[in-house]
Amino acid sequence: MTANEIISYMESLYNDEQRRILMGFFKTGPGEYGEGDEFLGLKVPQTREVVKAVPKDFPLTEIPVLLNSRWHEVRLCGLLILVAKFERLATKRLENDEKAIRDRDAIVTFYLQYAERANNWDLVDLSVHKILGHWLLLPTNLGDRDYKIKVLDGLAQSENLWKQRMSIVCSWKTSQMGDPSWCLRYAEIHLHHPHDLMHKAVGWMLREMGKRVSMDLLRDFLRQHAQEMPRTMLRYAIEKMPEQERQYYMTLKCRRAFSMPSSSTEVVT
Repeated sequence: MTANEIISYMESLYNDEQRRILMGFFKTGPGEYGEGDEFLGLKVPQTREVVKAVPKDFPLTEIPVLLNSRWHEVRLCGLLILVAKFERLATKRLENDEKAIRDRDAIVTFYLQYAERANNWDLVDLSVHKILGHWLLLPTNLGDRDYKIKVLDGLAQSENLWKQRMSIVCSWKTSQMGDPSWCLRYAEIHLHHPHDLMHKAVGWMLREMGKRVSMDLLRDFLRQHAQEMPRTMLRYAIEKMPEQERQYYMTLKCRRAFSMPSSSTEVVT
């Protein structure tokens, strides 16, 4: 199987009605965040079925053909092949295996090299936490924790919206694995980001961090930043809290001074 064969097969599944729906959903019009993106009209489960059929030894050298495709779904296919490769190398048994470490590092380096091809929110959200996010907590030959921070800082400071989104959404995996530090660092860095897509991403990752690691850490973050957080970001972050507590945090944006409750049962009304 070659990349061109995969593309030909996916093109044979073209669905014009679904294509038009997806082009509207992913904002591909002039001046919108997905301007110019082109779709075949495939649903994600269809693309996943293609990925399942790809041999495990599919060469990394073929994936650029997929990632450089004009078709959104083909780029997603390339990214999901990378995810599958990385996950096979990141099992508990292979965490400290030297060959697996080298191969994981090669996939991460490749993913970062082609990061701009993950040029819509779904392409980022379906790949970055499973590759880059998992790598953050695994042994690597590329560098220590400071090196990993440098990598994410480079994404966060990029002028590319999708790289910026990568820097926060990768923390979905680190929070799942019990480490809140990545989420907290990049949520603070992106606190005043101008784009609504980043407001949603940061709020979503804060909510996941609270759910997976510690609601008290989430409340600490809100104590410091709720008043300055964009409204959408705050709404996403507190979405799973009790109604009374959600109302409390939303009112903080209108107050100059406040006293944070010590627990969710001590809510000021």
